[in-house]
Amino acid sequence: MLTQISRPFFLPRQQQIQRYADEAEHIQREVLRRLVSQAGQTAFGRQHGFSSISSYEDFRQQVPVGDYETHKDLIHRMRQGEADLLWPGQCHWFAKSSGTTNDRSKFIPVTQQGLRRLHYRGGTDAVALYLQGRPDARHFDGRSLILGGSFDPEACLPASKAGDLSAVLIQNINPLVNLFRTPSKDIALLSDFEEKRERIAQAALHQDVRTLSGVPSWMMAVIKRVMELGGSDNLADIWPRLEVFWHGGVAFGPYREQYRQLIRSPRMQYMETYNASEGFFGLQSDPADPAMLLMLDYDCFYEFQECTPGGGAGTAEPVPVWEVQPGRNYALLITTSCGLWRYQIGDTLRFTQARPYKFLISGRTKCFINAFGEELMVDNAEQGLQTACKATGLQVSEYTAAPVFMDAAGKCRHQWLVEFAAAAGEAPGPAAVADFAMKLDEALRHINSDYDAKRYRDITLQPLEVRAVPPGTFDAWLKAHGKLGGQHKVPRLSNERRIVEEILAML
Repeated sequence: MLTQISRPFFLPRQQQIQRYADEAEHIQREVLRRLVSQAGQTAFGRQHGFSSISSYEDFRQQVPVGDYETHKDLIHRMRQGEADLLWPGQCHWFAKSSGTTNDRSKFIPVTQQGLRRLHYRGGTDAVALYLQGRPDARHFDGRSLILGGSFDPEACLPASKAGDLSAVLIQNINPLVNLFRTPSKDIALLSDFEEKRERIAQAALHQDVRTLSGVPSWMMAVIKRVMELGGSDNLADIWPRLEVFWHGGVAFGPYREQYRQLIRSPRMQYMETYNASEGFFGLQSDPADPAMLLMLDYDCFYEFQECTPGGGAGTAEPVPVWEVQPGRNYALLITTSCGLWRYQIGDTLRFTQARPYKFLISGRTKCFINAFGEELMVDNAEQGLQTACKATGLQVSEYTAAPVFMDAAGKCRHQWLVEFAAAAGEAPGPAAVADFAMKLDEALRHINSDYDAKRYRDITLQPLEVRAVPPGTFDAWLKAHGKLGGQHKVPRLSNERRIVEEILAML
């Protein structure tokens, strides 16, 4: 009954979202005007002459494109308690994310206004859009299983706290939400995932769970434990009224069939969300359409920089949403009430339509592996290889890596194909390759905090595999594709296995 009673509450918001189709430019210009006006007396606003900005065209001329490195010094001062730097007042919460070339982790400001008008609005709108297309929904009549992260005690300072975005959201959430969610906050914020998984499963097993929300890889670990405790190979036997999974964080494609096998219910739907540490940007509004709706009236002004043919951010002038063209890949830039200004988030998007604007996340601005939320970048890989080579005395001439989503034993890992250099002497034997793999894995865990988290106790991601390939393997692959010589290179990291499988087929 509660779901039906609540439907009228969401109707005005559903009608507002319909404006996206015809009023995108007006909505976004108003968002930018408001953000610039509010931040006019901050250190960043004074530095870039916000008081003289009266249009998007002024903003584009006076504010340079930036990234974490350009914001880092002010963010560091914000974490120490300084006010009025990137956004008015103090910021007490920071979302810890994977690092850059120079830092193991990034700390993204999460202001109080950003919580309300950038992050939490996404959760409310996810329900509004779901209800709009699901007249038989009854999810408010039961519980929502919402997975959360944890705070990092080592990263917390006297003036601020830092941790996973989900931990920040749970800590600040409206207490009324706790009437519908499971597990309790004390369990949700546990740092030991093995303990957290067990306690969540025990707490939720006999509850009337109607919805799931979280990262697919983490959620799968939890529901498998629930099924073990419940003695069933079908989650629908344990939670017969389960109806939707709001997922995000990593690509859902590799997990889709596994979820269908674990939740054999015709009622079940899957809805993707684009909720990053930097903000909540998109929602899947139609289960039959994988593209997400760009949320235009949050505290976020969007710009898009057309990508180079290789997929990275190019040098093209960024354009606002009303100038994007469907079918092209763009690097995403954001300006938000969390104090990020023309900030390159690192994701690339491809619009599938305009009016309203719908998109797919097409990748990252650099080669990467993010199959399980590990966000492994090429610079991480290069540093890790250097460390492993130094520790073992081996030398690497060529390599590529991709995820193994699940092998015959149900294990997930990264698989590296490595061509060791002749200068290293004879081809390394199995013991030497295994030692190299262990050193590389250790180095990546040290370099990348997200990779380290997913490797925790081998729960989500098992130790990586290194397979030595014969000399000339990579040249043969390039030659087969007409790319031998010149500037052509084998892609170092890939989020899918096409290249790895092609090389393996040649051996």
